[in-house]
Amino acid sequence: MKQIKPIIVLVSVLFVLILLIPSMLVIPFSDKETVKLAEEKQSNPEPPQIASGPTVEVAVHRVSAQKIENVPLEEYVVGVLAMEMPAKFEIEALKAQALAARTYVVRQMLSGQKLKVPNGADVSDTVDHQVYKNNEELKAEWKGEYDWKIEKIRQAVQETQGQILTYNGEPIDAVFYSTSNGYTESSENVWKNAVPYLKSVESPWDVNTEKFHSEIEMPVAEFEQKLGIKLGNSMEVGKITSRTESKRVATVEVGGKTFTGVDVRNKLKLRSSDFSWERKGNNIVIQTKGYGHGVGMSQFGADGMAKEGKNYKEIVAHYYQGVEISTTESFVNKLTVKK
Repeated sequence: MKQIKPIIVLVSVLFVLILLIPSMLVIPFSDKETVKLAEEKQSNPEPPQIASGPTVEVAVHRVSAQKIENVPLEEYVVGVLAMEMPAKFEIEALKAQALAARTYVVRQMLSGQKLKVPNGADVSDTVDHQVYKNNEELKAEWKGEYDWKIEKIRQAVQETQGQILTYNGEPIDAVFYSTSNGYTESSENVWKNAVPYLKSVESPWDVNTEKFHSEIEMPVAEFEQKLGIKLGNSMEVGKITSRTESKRVATVEVGGKTFTGVDVRNKLKLRSSDFSWERKGNNIVIQTKGYGHGVGMSQFGADGMAKEGKNYKEIVAHYYQGVEISTTESFVNKLTVKK
């Protein structure tokens, strides 16, 4: 039997090593890189994306540009939430607002009430409906704060995606406003129509927040002109004759006329219909509590509830009595047919 020559053995061993060494080096390196990339992704997560669903678009009248912009429903909610509630608010408050915004526009679209000018729009981008800005406009407005704000806004929309508020199986009129006076107002005290889910409830979380108190000073002549009355030289401005269950002014007698608190608020452009006043020389000093019509969800109240650990479902259940959280799925066919 022939002996194997040493030189052949040596060459064979070297050949095997040449094949193995690169693999021995690459495998540990690859594992380390994989772990590193995973750690980086965990510490710097990608902004939440709005998942795609059935194609439902909102025709938005862009008032300044005088054009209609067709926006996917969930992206529309992002643009509304970004403008209607501060991104600094708690995430659960933002989720409650996202639910209200989505419900509002779905109800509007189901109503079939298109804007006459321009023809075919579902909503405008102003306070007449809901304030809306697209992504490029938000970048320009938020500048250096864009990244964290849009990530938080998108998270709120994503985590409530496709959810709306319903009462007896129909989308509710999900009205909201800035700040209560400590109570929400029943709808019939503002718009005459009693709505079962828009009843007065306590909202103590608003008290002493940044928009709770306000004071304005108005010349007597301007006060008289706006209300269409004459005070004369009397130091007494008027007498509040009744208040609603929410402590807002129901009726007031001033200058020989009787007004509702809502009338006075609108005519004088007050922040709230919970007001008091006094005359100081040739001026009327008016103090108000709260900011907005008071019906439905208080935004500062929602933020206060979230700070106490309440989730968005508990928030909407408090402000909209007896409602349910449903999905847009059952309404999608109706919405797409109306397009």
